[in-house]
Amino acid sequence: MSVHTSELPAPRPSPAPPRHRAARAGTALALLAGCNAMVLLDESMVQIALPGMSQGLGLTPVGLGWVINAYLLAFGGLLLLGGRMGDLLGRRKVFLTGVALFTVAAALRAAATSPDLLITLRALQGVGSALAAPSALALVLSMFGEEAARKRAIALYLAVGAASTAGGLLLAGTLSSLSSWRWVLLLNVPLGLLILLLAPLVIEETRPSRGRFDLAGALVSTLGAVCLVFGLTRAAEHPWTDVTVAGPAAAGLALLLVFLVIERQAQQPIVVLRLFRDRNRTWAFAGTFAVQGALIGTGFFLVQFFQQFAGYSPLLSAVALTPVAAAMITMSGAAVWLERRLGPRTLLLAGAVLLITSNVWLSRLTADFGYWGSVLPALLLFGSGMAFCVVPPAILATTALHSDEAGAASSVHNALQTVGASLGLAILVTAGTHAGRDAEQTLPAGASPEQAMSHVFTQSMSAGFLTGAGFAAAAFLAALFIRPPGAAAARTSHP
Repeated sequence: MSVHTSELPAPRPSPAPPRHRAARAGTALALLAGCNAMVLLDESMVQIALPGMSQGLGLTPVGLGWVINAYLLAFGGLLLLGGRMGDLLGRRKVFLTGVALFTVAAALRAAATSPDLLITLRALQGVGSALAAPSALALVLSMFGEEAARKRAIALYLAVGAASTAGGLLLAGTLSSLSSWRWVLLLNVPLGLLILLLAPLVIEETRPSRGRFDLAGALVSTLGAVCLVFGLTRAAEHPWTDVTVAGPAAAGLALLLVFLVIERQAQQPIVVLRLFRDRNRTWAFAGTFAVQGALIGTGFFLVQFFQQFAGYSPLLSAVALTPVAAAMITMSGAAVWLERRLGPRTLLLAGAVLLITSNVWLSRLTADFGYWGSVLPALLLFGSGMAFCVVPPAILATTALHSDEAGAASSVHNALQTVGASLGLAILVTAGTHAGRDAEQTLPAGASPEQAMSHVFTQSMSAGFLTGAGFAAAAFLAALFIRPPGAAAARTSHP
C-alpha cells in the first residue's frame, strides 16, 4: 500500500528563538549555503577553464568530458555513503571533513601537470563534495523544522548557489583573461577556508545515530555508475558492439541491479527504500534524475563554442552566460511562491517545457549567430526552466519526513542530481561526437580548416542540445505522474 505525504508526521515546529539564536541560525544557514555555492562555483570555474585545459594539457573532447565526469561520479557515487556517515558520526563532523578534502584537492589541482593527475584530483574533490553536500542540506533541514521556514531556507540555499554560479563565471572569466586557467582553479579555496574557520562556531553537532555502514551497497552502486558511464563514454569513439563499450555498460547495469538486491536485504541499507513509498517523492526523484541531462550541456558546449569559434575572451564568455544565473536567482524565489499556489506538478511541467524550448533553440546556433537574438532569449528560458525544475523536486524530496530520514532523503536527491548529470554528459558527448564525425563527411566545398572545424563543432553541439531536449521531455513525463495536492489529499482521506 502506498504511503502518502500526508500520512507521514510533519516535523514539529520549533519555538521562536531569541534574537541571538536567530542570528546564529542565519549565519549557519549562510555558511551551509556557502558550501553549496562553493560546489557550484567550482562547476562554473571548470567550465570557463575547459578551453585552457584543452590547450595546456592536450585534452580531447572525451578527456574534457572526464574532467567533469570524474568529479560527478565520485560525488554522486559516494553521496549515499556520505549521508549515512553524517547520520552515524555526526553531520557537522562529516560536513567539515568533506569541505577540508574538497578545499585541499582544489588547491592541488591547479598545479596538475598531466590529464591523469588533473582527473584524479577532480575525483578527490568529488569525494569531498559527497561528504559535505548531504550533511549540509540535512543540517539545513534540521535547523528549520516549521514547513514554511524550511521552504524559504531551501529556496535561499538554492538561490545562493545560483548566485555563486554567476559570480564564479565572472571571476573565472576575468582571471582566465588576465592570467591562466590554473589561477581560475584556486578561486573557491578561500571560501572553503572561511567555512572551515567559522562553521564550528555557529553550527551545532547533531546526535549520532546508532547503526552500521552499508559498505557493500556503497561500493557496488559507485562501481556500477562508473562502469555505466565508462561504457557510454567509450561509445563516443567506438561502436556500440565493441567489447569495451558493451561490456562496461552491461556490467554497470548488472551491478546496479545487484545494488537493489543488497539494499532490499540489508538491515541498515544505504538507501532508505521506504522513501520511495511516497509516489510524489518517487516521481520527483525521477524528474530530478532525468532533467540533469538537459542542464549539463549548456556550460559544456557553449563555453567552448564562444571561446574557440566565436572569438570571445574567457571574460566575455562568462558575461554571456550570466543571464542563466540571473534568471535562476530571480525565478527561484518565484518558484517557491508559485509552488504553494499551483503545486509542484504544474511548476515542473512548465519548467520542462522551458528547458525543451531552450535546448532546441540552442541546437540551431550557427557560426554567424547574433547573441542578442539567438542566444540571450534561450539562456533566459533556460535559467527560468532550471529554477522551476530544481526547486519543486527539492521540496518534494525533503518534506514530510521522519526525523531520521532527512540525511537519507537529501543524499538520494543529491546523488540522483550528480549521477544524472554524469550519465547525461556521457550521452551528450557521445551523441555530439557521432554527429561531428558525420559532419566531417558533409563539409561545404572549399571550406577552410577554420570553417571545417567550426562546422564540425556546431553540428556536434546541435546534436548535444537536441539530446538535452530529450532529457527534458523525460522529466516532463515524470512530472505527469505527480499527483496535484488536492488529488493526493483526497486519495489519502479515502484509501
